[in-house]
This record gives sequence, C-alpha cells and structure tokens, in this order.
Amino acid sequence: MNQKCGFIALVGLTNAGKSTLVNRLVGSKISIVSRKVQTTRRRILGIQIQDDSQLVFVDTPGIFTPRKTLDKSMVRSAWSAVGEADSIVVLVDVQRLNLEDQVALLDRVLKAEKPTYLALNKIDQVEKTKLLELADSLNRGRSLKKTFMISALKGQGVQDLLLELARTAPEGPWHYPEDQLTDLPLRLMASEMTREKVFDNLHQELPYAIAVETEAWEPFDNGSLKICQVIHVQKPNQKAIVLGKRGETIKRISAQARQEIEAFLDQKVHLFLHVRVTERWNEDVSQYEALGLEGPGR
Repeated sequence: MNQKCGFIALVGLTNAGKSTLVNRLVGSKISIVSRKVQTTRRRILGIQIQDDSQLVFVDTPGIFTPRKTLDKSMVRSAWSAVGEADSIVVLVDVQRLNLEDQVALLDRVLKAEKPTYLALNKIDQVEKTKLLELADSLNRGRSLKKTFMISALKGQGVQDLLLELARTAPEGPWHYPEDQLTDLPLRLMASEMTREKVFDNLHQELPYAIAVETEAWEPFDNGSLKICQVIHVQKPNQKAIVLGKRGETIKRISAQARQEIEAFLDQKVHLFLHVRVTERWNEDVSQYEALGLEGPGR
C-alpha cells in the first residue's frame, strides 16, 4: 500500500470541543479538557493511524478576539495551523451557537482554499430538525466538502469523520513513528495534566491566567520518577486560593495530577508542586518557551 499522511487543523470558537474531539480521534488523552474557556494555549498534535494513512490532528486554541500578548499568540497559533494544514475541520458547538461569529469564522477559514469539513458537535443535546436547519444554513453558498453530525464526548459520528479524513489524505511518507501519539515533550504533557487539575478544582475561584512549569525531571534507579512543578499565579491572593485552607487544595490537585501522570507514563511518580507569584507572566514572552507557549513570532 502507498502511504498517506495528512495534517488536519481542528478549528472552532472557544469551548467548541476541539480538545475532546482530538482525544477521541487519537484514542488517548493528549490534550487537556476543561469547562474554562481558552484552556488550549498552543497547537498540539495528535497522531492516529488509519489503515495506510497517518493522520496528524492539530488541536488549536479557540478563536476569539485577542486583547493581551498571550491572547494574540494563541489566536495567531490557530490561524497559522490553518495555513499549514492539508485539510480543515471546523467544529461547531450546536448548544452555544453564536451564528454571526460562526459564519465569520467559517468564511475566513474558506479563504485558505483548503478542503474544509464541517462538524456539528454535541448533537445529542439538540433536536434533529434544528440540526438540519443549522447544517443547511452553514452550507448555503459555501464550498464545504462534507458535514458531519458528531458527539465528541460520546464518540457518535466520530468514526465516520476519521474514515473520511483517512480516505482523502494526500499520498506521502509518514512523518512520525507508528507508536507516537503526540508531538508534546513528556515534561510539557505532565505540566498540562497538572494545569487541567488546577482548573478542575478551581473553576469558579481561579482566574484564567495561571501556568504550570515542569522545573525538574529526575528518574530513580528503582524505575520511579521525581517531578517538580511550579504553578505560576499573578497575585498573592491567587496563591492562597491554589494552596487552600491548610494546604488541602494543593494536596488534592497534586494527588489527582500524580495519578494521571502515572497512568500516562506507566511508572511510579513522586510529584512536588510549588505555587509561585509571577506577576504578568502572560505578558512576558521570554518565559513562553519554558511554559510551552508559542511566542509572537510564530
């Protein structure tokens, strides 16, 4: 069989379900999922083999109106992925549809003149007649390749999307080893897993601007691993929130993150978390590389 390899950008407004979809397509959790908007801050590659095709899914930050340096970097990363992809999947959350913003996004994506698919997500939450009306409205006058009705969370319709993307992938050699699931370094994967647990535990209390940095990664002779991470916050009161009363919150976050990191790495992990006040870290581009973010020049 001739090998095929396709890079597919997953694009959508914030909280459309892109990270949930890429995890479902890859068959493993490689992108964090949170109720908090704009949790994906950089492009993350998820890699899946389907017959003779290697599909490289690019989970992009959500599209929104950027205001600060980090916001601009995130949106720039998303649009850069569109320009570099072989094909594009525009994901729409049918529950939280802002039709005007969605149309504007779709029309801008189509200007890239790449094969573009529409995926209506969370279809189990909306009546079928409304879904058909929405699909008709978004397709009208636009050259979309195909529309898929899916539930990224439950997996409904996702296999059909996967098979179509594999069928239409361009011929070419595979770019990654067969057993590789993502391009993220293990240190950054561990940071992302901890960041997800911070959001899970402090969704209401904690502002958006936190970051997690893996500062030390030390394997032991007995096969276990010591990981030291810093949770960056911007204000002293945010540090107190993360720590919690008598340190209970940070202990809970640490236990949950350690469990997930151990499952991913399949080895015993000793996780040490420290909370540090780093004012305006999200405006300091010199820190972006250490935090796994893409700088303004990307």
